[in-house]
Amino acid sequence: MNVMKIFLSAALLCSMLYSTDVVSKEYKIVLIHGLQPQQLILGADVTVDGQEYWQGYWNDISDARIDWPSTERLEGKIATDYLWPKLKSFSQSNFCQPGCVFVTHSTGDLVTRYIIDNQATWLENAGLAPLNIVATFDIAGAGGGSELADLAVSVAQGAETWTFIIEAALEAWLGGELSDQLGIIHDLKVNNARHIAPLPDARIPRLRFVGDASEYFGITSLFIQGNDDGVVGSHSSCGGNQQGHFGSCSVLVDFNGKITNQGDAVSGFMPYHYPMLMGAAYSHGSLLEPAQAGKVTAASSQKNLLSGASINFDTYTQSSGWWFWRSNYLYVENSDDDSMSTLIYDAMPN
Repeated sequence: MNVMKIFLSAALLCSMLYSTDVVSKEYKIVLIHGLQPQQLILGADVTVDGQEYWQGYWNDISDARIDWPSTERLEGKIATDYLWPKLKSFSQSNFCQPGCVFVTHSTGDLVTRYIIDNQATWLENAGLAPLNIVATFDIAGAGGGSELADLAVSVAQGAETWTFIIEAALEAWLGGELSDQLGIIHDLKVNNARHIAPLPDARIPRLRFVGDASEYFGITSLFIQGNDDGVVGSHSSCGGNQQGHFGSCSVLVDFNGKITNQGDAVSGFMPYHYPMLMGAAYSHGSLLEPAQAGKVTAASSQKNLLSGASINFDTYTQSSGWWFWRSNYLYVENSDDDSMSTLIYDAMPN
């Protein structure tokens, strides 16, 4: 009996050690959220709102967050009062010494580009060491701006004629009536976003994860160029170097995984921006959730991080149809069960 207890205890201990090893990651995960439009209407509780933003999946598996208020401008108080103190704290504590991966969503993509462009200078000027950021994982990235921001600013400034369709689109996106408080929406205008820190010196890989479904019954898509996730167009989420009516992040595969020439695909990318996964059934918000929303395809299945470590997604091909109507599809392993966020997290180096 005692022997059996010892055996079971040893087995349990081994199981616990194995489980810890499976879920632990080599690099620190830092979350940077996107626009929180309710803050423009109700005001901001930056820390509470930041936690709630990620509560669906990422909050419990991350190591830190950088929270910021949507009511302010990126190159103003967001930078001085929210980004800088956090970056300073990371450097002082050697938090990113083993390497940090910044996981961003939506406008967090633009915020992170601004961090990448400035963090080394800011920290060195303060006598501190720059952060060791080995990659960013940009989910539904809005670094190229959103046409919805252009629309909101035009309406607020009286440059756009108010219509029922415009009202419906903006209220769907913002979750309420447009207010005079636009904050970072000014920075999200396509032309403005594309002129903020467009060419950082750092060679940090920016890996892109993209959806192609809308949460708003297609009403917002009427105002967005090209394929979109209900909030940002593929020109932005794929990391394209210009605005355009693009249909895929890859010239070889469609959003739904069909392997065929994509004549309307993004052909030029911002420096070190690499599209990885695409999901035709994922919307701007559902990309962050633990629920699976359809199979996922790969614009690219492998990319090296700045550290030299590699992120890999196993893929397979599947045929559908018959004779002239036969088509081949490229899918990511486990994407018929796992969510996009789960696939991303599982691919991070252990």
